Amino acid sequence: MKNNFAACTVEISGAGRELQLLPSGEFVARDGRPGTGKSWRIDTALAAKLIAQAGARKTPYVIDYEHQTLNSEHNGRPAPAAGWFKTLAWREGAGLFATDVQWTEKARAMIAAGEYRFISPVFSYDAQGRVTGLHMAALTNNPALDGMAQLAAAKFTPQDKEQGMNEELKKLLGLQGDPGDEEIAAATAALCARLVEQEQSIAALKSAAHDPAKFVPVATVEEIRQELAALKAQAQQRGVDELVGAALADGRLLPAMEPWARELGKKDLAALKAYTEQAQPIAALSGMQTQGKAPDARAVKLTSDELAVCKQLGIAESDFLKLKEEDK
Repeated sequence: MKNNFAACTVEISGAGRELQLLPSGEFVARDGRPGTGKSWRIDTALAAKLIAQAGARKTPYVIDYEHQTLNSEHNGRPAPAAGWFKTLAWREGAGLFATDVQWTEKARAMIAAGEYRFISPVFSYDAQGRVTGLHMAALTNNPALDGMAQLAAAKFTPQDKEQGMNEELKKLLGLQGDPGDEEIAAATAALCARLVEQEQSIAALKSAAHDPAKFVPVATVEEIRQELAALKAQAQQRGVDELVGAALADGRLLPAMEPWARELGKKDLAALKAYTEQAQPIAALSGMQTQGKAPDARAVKLTSDELAVCKQLGIAESDFLKLKEEDK
């Protein structure tokens, strides 16, 4: 089914979060479109499809000024955004609304000052005038939407072919001569695809001035990144050395555990710190068991066999040592 495209105009009451885009039921533009005896139409079922389309989009819909996003590639002028919205809702008896509009400060001020009063949505519709898709919207003060609006509202029908297409429209679509219906439909679909993909990027890129002072060469960025990585590695290694050294000194780590502890610290310094804080010191590993005093001279003179004899006979080691000294 071939879709046509149109832009109509709805008066706005203020720069709030909720904004009416299309009225309920049948409607026509202030300039008489879509034609004598014809009208556009949207109802609950048609609105549900638009709401589903909005939910499936990854990028929000743009609200620009005077449909400049449509005309930007043609006239070369910037197309700054006035606002964005993503969520649609149907109000029975009222129409289709955007419920999460985010206005720019500039647009909010212009609306509050009365410098802009109307919103003009761009939508597609079929041969019966049923709304089939929503593409974007614009702030405008021209309800008839002369010029660019007429391009957005062009109906590609056999009658248009017989009368000859608008030269500006053909240029916008990249067509030449007397294009056929299939060429027109393909060019229109391509244009809509570009608009959907570029509605954010065009506004952002063309409204921002390129200031070389704000940009750093890629080589410099890479050098800084490597230096930061080296410093981070050094700091991590120092942290591992301090934690492992202290834990080995007071017996919280066995010597055999050192490789494991260093590998853990290399991967997760916080985990190593948590382990060493919870580990209990082993006194036998933290220094001399005599607390710095010289060992008992008698004890070191008894062999393991002699110590075993003392234990079997129930003789005190000191007594055994005396007997041993007396025998000498």
